[in-house]
Order: sequence, then structure tokens, then C-alpha cells
Amino acid sequence: MLRNHSHRRRRSLTLVGLLAAASVSWGLGTGTSAGEPSRRNVILILSDDHRYDFMGFMDGPEFLETPNLDRMATRGAHIQNAFVSTSLCSPSRASVLTGQYAHRHGVVDNQRPVPKGTVFFPQHLQRAGYETAFVGKWHMGHDHDEPRPGFDHWASFRGQGEYFDPVLNVDGRRSKFSGYTTDVLTEQALKWLKQPRTKPFFLCLSYKAVHYPFLPAPRHHGRYEKAPVKYPETMANTEENYETQPHWVRQRRYGIHGVDHMETGPFDDDPVPSFDALYRRYCEAVHGLDENIGRVLDYVDQAGLADSTLVLYMGDNGFALGEHGFYDKRDAFEVSIRVPMLAYAPGLIKPGLKVTQMVQNIDVAPTILEAARCPVPPKPKIDGRSFLPLLAGREIPWRDHILYEYYWEWNFPATPTVFALRTDRYKYIYYHGVWDRNGFYDLKTDPLERHNLIKVPACRELIDKMRTQLFDELEAADGMQVPLRRPAGEQFYDRKLPR
Repeated sequence: MLRNHSHRRRRSLTLVGLLAAASVSWGLGTGTSAGEPSRRNVILILSDDHRYDFMGFMDGPEFLETPNLDRMATRGAHIQNAFVSTSLCSPSRASVLTGQYAHRHGVVDNQRPVPKGTVFFPQHLQRAGYETAFVGKWHMGHDHDEPRPGFDHWASFRGQGEYFDPVLNVDGRRSKFSGYTTDVLTEQALKWLKQPRTKPFFLCLSYKAVHYPFLPAPRHHGRYEKAPVKYPETMANTEENYETQPHWVRQRRYGIHGVDHMETGPFDDDPVPSFDALYRRYCEAVHGLDENIGRVLDYVDQAGLADSTLVLYMGDNGFALGEHGFYDKRDAFEVSIRVPMLAYAPGLIKPGLKVTQMVQNIDVAPTILEAARCPVPPKPKIDGRSFLPLLAGREIPWRDHILYEYYWEWNFPATPTVFALRTDRYKYIYYHGVWDRNGFYDLKTDPLERHNLIKVPACRELIDKMRTQLFDELEAADGMQVPLRRPAGEQFYDRKLPR
């Protein structure tokens, strides 16, 4: 089932030539087939902490309303198995914009500044004649809001930003805007989109929503107040849920980002903090996000841009809402590493297409570059691959697994450093720096990842094979050096915890 690294490398090199030839024969971005634009405009919409299954057409809460994400899936493509390479805001966003793993681009936590010399793919688009814009949450090197390389237009804020009345740096000038941030960012994006232009364009609309503390717009607050909250099966503090799990998993439910502690603080405008309140506010924030995505889609259709534009939507990481006793991301469980991903491009994407291959955030950059007919440069190295042919409904050789990494954070120490390899069926997880057991799960028989099979003798051969492959790939990709960051300010261990 698992292929060795040298074979995969030879196959990848061969695939480059196949894709180049296929893009000509299929008319993907070449302008040679009838009705196909020579270079597509691209709108990349990013959200924060949006789970893969919290969309109306999925098996999430029955009461959740996401009509605009639903119409993207109906009229475009649903990438059903989309994953991040690191389930954390800054590292994942850096991977989206560079096409690289975190160990390569170096943004391994939410405090780390972007290393000098980092190249973001919009810089290649600029050189190819595109007009580019960034609107919203950047959060890489979060101490400032100054324009970053690769964008002709910039409208952003420092760090995580605020949910209400944000201060935006718009092309070097700061102004305070009144209203709900998700609405404000959409208005900024539409204002830029409506400007006359003679060049193809790329827009990255990067929302803060639905990041904790899950504050919905006032018009939506309480919309789901009476909706039933269904607790995940693995949320219960039972021996069945924790008997085979690593010890840190159970301990985390009592610490920061755990449902039995919730150290992050009370839920701002709910008088009685509760998991139910957390869950409902999250859903209301998702609904508001969907509403604003609809505004962008409406403009694309009404302005006659649909046939020449690729709209991509994705979350920057997943989020646990009670699973294993967590309310967070970071770990390598499914609800943490899986993200929603949708694509809308009439003329390229057959309505209702379901892409089943495993796609990652590192694949977004080469996909957009191919849609723009912009060659992927050999340097700096891009780890991802274009999935544009998959959106066109073509069968091409594709990866049979994904690689995942997360690096321990001094300010959020409840989750250890994590490396994982996931295939269509199995997942091997290695925990670095803790005296604990690793993880091995059969996703077919145990989709909830309740039963850790790491000690099962019948699984030993496959576990050894996946562990070897994991470290072979990390070594080949210069990923064996675990990054260390100097602590600054008050650390978790120094905090005065509530009694």
C-alpha cells in the first residue's frame, strides 16, 4: 500500500512533465479551448477555525445554515478530503501563501516573524502581470500591520485583530472602521474588486472569523439559542474514550483548550460560560461568514466575472468542539487537520464535482499559479502540487498520503510536538519530547479515533513501515531539525491559575 520514497520521487518528477503536457491538451489555462480564459482571475477566501463538517450540506449540526457555501458545492466542486500541514493559524497561512511545509518556510508558531527572503506566490503573479490584493487577517509576524511583499493593495490589521470596529492599515494609512469585522473586510474586498482594471487579478480575502472567542454579528447573536447541541461521543470522560489514548490527551481536557477547564476565559457576552454557549456562538459566527461569502459570489456572478474567475474557499485549520475533551486544534486528530475546501469556476469545474483525493494547504499556491499560467519556479522549493486538473475532472497520478507537523509552543504547552503520516485508511502519529505512547488509528473501522492500536501486535509491521516512511520523508525534506524559540514574557507555568 505504501510506496517507498525513491519511487515517489521518480514518479513526482515524471508527473511534472505529464502535467505540463496535460495542461496543453486539456486547455487548462492555455486559452486554446473554446470559452476558456487565457488566465483566470483568482479569489482566495480564507477563514479561521472553520471545521470541515460545519456546512449545511455536510453531516454537521442540522440547524446550521450555510446557503452560500452550499451553492459553491452545488455549482462548483467540494474537495472532500482537504487537510492542512500544520493546524495552527500562522503556520497554515504561511503554507498556503508559500506552498511549503512549516519546517521549510519557518513560520512554526503564531509569534514567529516571517524569515527574511520568504517568497509568497502572489509575488510570482505580480511578475506575470497580475494585479494583487490582500484584505484581512495576515497574522504572520503579528506585531505589525504593514504591507507585505506580493500585494499591490493592502488592507489588514495587527495580529488576531478584533471582531468589532477594526483598525485597518489600508495601503499604509490606518483608519478605524465601524461595524462587524467580517462585514467590514467584505466591504473592503468588494470596493477593490469594483475598481476598473485592464489586468487579471488575484484577491486574498482572509477573514478573522470564526476564530475564538466565536463572536457573531449582533444580527445573528442568539439565532441558534434554542438549537439542540449534540455532544461528540469522545467528549465523555470515560475509560472507553481514554484507555488506549496517549496520557496527554486525557490531561488536556483539564488544561488550557480542554472542556473541563476552558482556561482561555469566559465567553464574552454570555452571562454563564458553558460548552453549549460556545457551540452556538460558533455556529452563529459560521452563518455570518457564509453570508459574507455570498456577497462576494453575488458580485462575481452579477459583474460577469464568473466565467473568467476561480473562487477558492478554505479554512486555515480545523477545530475540535468537544472531541476527545478538546476545544482547539494543533493535534493530529481528524477534526483538527481536516478543513472545508470549495471551488467555483464555471466552464472549468463541472457543477457538483466531488474531489476525493487528499489535498493540502501546500497545494493552493501551485494550483493558483497554474490557473494563472504562471510557471512554478524551481526555487524556492514548493512542496505542494497543483490540483487544477482534479478540478477539471481529470484523473491524474496523485499522492497516497499526507504529512503533518506541529511544534510545541511555550505559551500553549498542552499539546506536544506532533508528526503524523495519514493514508486513506491509516494514521500514524509520533509525539516528540514527551514520555508517552504514540498513536495509530484505523480510520475505516474507527473514524472517531477512539481506539489507539499502537500496542496491537497485528499492526506492528504496518506501524513500523509508516514510522520509517515518516522520518525518511522528514529527513529528505530537511525537516529533522525541531525549531526552538526563546520564551518571552510570562509563560504558562508562571500564570496564576484560577482556583
